[in-house]
Amino acid sequence: MALLKRINKKAKSYLSSGFGVNTSSYGGRFFNKDGKANVEKQGMHFLHRISWYHTMIEMPAWKFMSILLSFYVCINLVFALIYFAIGIEYLNGIDTSASEWVKFGETYFFSAQTFTTVGYGHVSPSGFLASSVSALEALIGLLSFAIATGLFFGRFSKPVAFIKFSHNAIIAPYRDGTALMLRLTPFKNTNFTDAEAKIMLGMSVEEEGIVSNKFYSLDLELDKINALTLSWTLVHPITEDSPLYHFNKEDFETIQGEILVFIKTFDDMFSNTVAIRTSYTFDEVVYGAKFLPMYSRDKANSKTILHLEKLNHFEKVSL
Repeated sequence: MALLKRINKKAKSYLSSGFGVNTSSYGGRFFNKDGKANVEKQGMHFLHRISWYHTMIEMPAWKFMSILLSFYVCINLVFALIYFAIGIEYLNGIDTSASEWVKFGETYFFSAQTFTTVGYGHVSPSGFLASSVSALEALIGLLSFAIATGLFFGRFSKPVAFIKFSHNAIIAPYRDGTALMLRLTPFKNTNFTDAEAKIMLGMSVEEEGIVSNKFYSLDLELDKINALTLSWTLVHPITEDSPLYHFNKEDFETIQGEILVFIKTFDDMFSNTVAIRTSYTFDEVVYGAKFLPMYSRDKANSKTILHLEKLNHFEKVSL
């Protein structure tokens, strides 16, 4: 994409974005759509760069459950092989005349019963070596379930901002001019109060032959609301002081830029402040559009209906 070679002189840039001004380190976008920084850390050992607790807390539920199930199956398989190597004769209750597969199956289920400390008593270890291995397995089982319980609690108790953003930002008619708009809404049965929003614009700008990242704070028509219960459309009026002043459709299609969005609000359920962020590159900005209403009135029950499926609905308009 092309670099911006002209910028509104009235727009004031600032250096506290956290990304720096060197464009050689620019990876295409500053934040991904899910709000995570588009940064990959290198230079240290993998185990030193990864927090396993944060990784397990933040991963999708299906992956989390798959890892727990895989660990449970594999650890019991390992101990079953150890018992089998020690000798079936040291496990009382297993029919030694059965086939090898049946004996191994009995050994595996004995391992599972020991690991979970269920201990049905059908099979029991005899001899010092088998008893020592079963004691070690029981200890590992207790510690493993304690860790798994902590991870489950961490996943359920972690404060999360259940807020969704529209897929696109838009340039829409606004009073006697235009404005940059994007929409967000809560999507679960949570109560958000004291919501605050901040929008920042990042662009690669060429000035006097020098290319650098420039960041601008975009003033909002309303940056704080008392309660976030319906949708909230963030509106940045494009005035003479805006860095987007004089931008046209071709500029959004050709210039390399990104709109960074930061939301902070208080969640009554978690009794904590939660935060979420996202970004829109210029090719995700629709020039000449307006959002369609996404809530209506239910006269029969005297309620307001919030249509979440309409979060991304807009129509094209002429500017």
